[in-house]
Amino acid sequence: MSNQENNPKKDKDEKKEGLAPDPETLHKTDPQENMKGPVSSFIQNIKETAEENDVESKDEADQKKDKNI
Repeated sequence: MSNQENNPKKDKDEKKEGLAPDPETLHKTDPQENMKGPVSSFIQNIKETAEENDVESKDEADQKKDKNI
């Protein structure tokens, strides 16, 4: 049996590099706010709409809940 120094699996792992993060998203509390693309834009629109419609305070929600129990 021969000892092969060129292990194809090892070479494949060494060549694999991850994608670098966008500089815009580094050192931010919520980097997803600056992401661009069809999915990110869609999700951001949903988030903004939900935040606009969130007018009920926690106290009001608790009173409603207590009333319905």
